[in-house]
Amino acid sequence: MPANKKYLTSNQQRFAKITAGILGGYFVTLSFHLALSFWFNHSNIIITGAFTGFIMWATLMVLAFLAKNGWKIWVIYLLLTLLFSVIIYFGKTYYPIIS
Repeated sequence: MPANKKYLTSNQQRFAKITAGILGGYFVTLSFHLALSFWFNHSNIIITGAFTGFIMWATLMVLAFLAKNGWKIWVIYLLLTLLFSVIIYFGKTYYPIIS
């Protein structure tokens, strides 16, 4: 028995969801942990990021597949990455790393 047509998505939506889940989730996870490392003790964030990074990435990947529109998820993930990048910029400005 074939699948119901209302549950099938186009190839573009499937591609958008897969790439948003894998790449977009990775970008958000990485920028989030980098933003935390500029505002808090970076050695603690790096150690805990090994565990929380995978959990966050896997959660963002599942959320991308639960959405109806893959391109909206891409926009949300890119905006989150941009927001965390701005936080990284201000973290570098106000708390420069002393070598």
